[in-house]
Amino acid sequence: LGTTNSVMSLMEGGKPVVIPNAQGGRLTPSVVAMDDKGETLVGVLAKNQSVTNPEGTIYSVKRLIGRSWDDPEVQRDIKLLPFEMRKSSNGGVEVKMKDKWYTPQEISAKILGKMKKDAEDFLGEPVTEAVITVPAYFDDSQRQATKDAGKIAGLDVKRIVNEPTAAALAYGLDKGKDEKIVVFDLGGGTFDVSVLEIGEGVFEVLSTNGNTHLGGDDFDQRVIDFLADEFKKKEGIDLREDPTALQRLREFAEKAKVELSSSEQTEINIPYITAGASGPKHLKETLTRSQLEKLVGDLIDSTEEPCKKALKDAGLKIEDVNEVLLVGGMTRMPAVIKKVIEIFGKEPNKGVNPDEVVGVGAAIQGGVLGGDVKDITLLDVTPLSLGLETLGGVMTKLIERNTTIPVEKKQVFSTAADSQPAVEIHILQGEREMAADNKTLGTFVLDGIPAAPRGVPQIEVSFSIDANGILNVKAVDKATMKEQKITITATTGLKDEEIEKMVEEAAKHADEDKKKKQRAEKKNEADTLCFSTEKLLKENADKVEESDKKELTEKSEELKKLIENEDFDEKEVEKKTEELSTKLQEIGKKMYEKAAKESPKEESKDEPKKDEEKKDEEKAEEGEVVE
Repeated sequence: LGTTNSVMSLMEGGKPVVIPNAQGGRLTPSVVAMDDKGETLVGVLAKNQSVTNPEGTIYSVKRLIGRSWDDPEVQRDIKLLPFEMRKSSNGGVEVKMKDKWYTPQEISAKILGKMKKDAEDFLGEPVTEAVITVPAYFDDSQRQATKDAGKIAGLDVKRIVNEPTAAALAYGLDKGKDEKIVVFDLGGGTFDVSVLEIGEGVFEVLSTNGNTHLGGDDFDQRVIDFLADEFKKKEGIDLREDPTALQRLREFAEKAKVELSSSEQTEINIPYITAGASGPKHLKETLTRSQLEKLVGDLIDSTEEPCKKALKDAGLKIEDVNEVLLVGGMTRMPAVIKKVIEIFGKEPNKGVNPDEVVGVGAAIQGGVLGGDVKDITLLDVTPLSLGLETLGGVMTKLIERNTTIPVEKKQVFSTAADSQPAVEIHILQGEREMAADNKTLGTFVLDGIPAAPRGVPQIEVSFSIDANGILNVKAVDKATMKEQKITITATTGLKDEEIEKMVEEAAKHADEDKKKKQRAEKKNEADTLCFSTEKLLKENADKVEESDKKELTEKSEELKKLIENEDFDEKEVEKKTEELSTKLQEIGKKMYEKAAKESPKEESKDEPKKDEEKKDEEKAEEGEVVE
């Protein structure tokens, strides 16, 4: 489920296969839109109309999923993304599509829902279970939100897998030798680097690092700003203030960035981008590869620090690394490849498709869970340290970052004051020393502690992380054995009843969409039949009797009139289509019979035809009549 594109894949005959979407593409753009009729479009159809419908098109929603409104990264995105956003009632983010507000989970669910339906159409059977990948550096609330998106789309999410780990699975599936590999994953909105050891079917993640807010979107933004600034200098108009112009600018900026991966310079021509007092204005700029590299140099440089940290955490030197895998579309950029060579001192491996490899890895993990893929053990890690706030506002870590999961850690704490009746457990995720500088995942209270001097009560706190990287916390008062536990659902997360409501809504929409499709098909069928009727009458005017001509024309006109009305009665259209079709067949039959009578029969000098051949000919004739 990518920021820019998404991929679906499954195991077939022991091999992972990428499933094409309904439009035939292997990549589905992660774009959702609502058109003027209120219909939801997803994927390439949504992307294609984004320029003419900027306020009804949502993209890059992965940058917002599971984040709080006050997150500095979200505040930055508000200025960059053209659609409207607001703070939700639980402190998260909501986006506006036309006149309705949605959570990022609902938008992601629409993307997953399209892929689910396309996979079902391709396979001819229902798809209810899935493995979904997330950036390795996603925190607990981002993982939970992704799982919720799957649930809203009607999927039972069997596992959340880290993207670099999935890529390593796809790369190492048939490799027999032991290797230490680095996965450098720079996608549309996120950057991850993971260090793994693979061998004998064991894939062990040694460390992971990254930035969940760095990717192709940020590179595009630099090009957009450059073009907009140049245009402002010349024309005095800021294109960023016009949503339609900004959307066109974004489209051309992305195109230019992609072109500069294979050519040294590119022309950017956008006619009629806006209008001033003197009439329409056109944008024309030349951008060279070296200019682009200057514009994004600091973004590329910022990938170096996480790589060094990941190697250090894994206890490896650069020379210990056997292979570097490149994942994500941005790794096609020559300057990014150059940076990777500079960091790791070797040419990266070009053997994987950077756009599809993560989806392929997810299918392999699905195969492992379903028992189709044997002899593979996956040992992943938690990307960030977890702990709780203790006296003095300090964060005490229970689980350090890069700990192999699943894992459980316990520690005994006590009260900070005499006769303290309750303790508040404040759960944190992050690497800073003070609680206030880390991310709050949740809080809960353990009360009913018997009165005792400070430091006497014993409260055992246990943290456990499951294979999805999602946390459960439990606190027990050892004296009374009273227990309190919490599965962390982020403060910005959705409550179960909200998810259920969204699931119902999604199912309702799926039903509505199905009905709309059926209506469209009935209309098309009727329309095609009317066209065939006109064609038949035009081409065979001399062969059709006047009474038949009159009846056909009447029936055809009647049907045409019916379907011109948007609110046509389906049953009525079906009935009239059937009547016209029957009449057409009758006339077709008459025409054949008439033609057969009129053509002189030639005496056959050959042997009489065998029964078989006669039958075949009759069959063919029948077929023609029906046609």
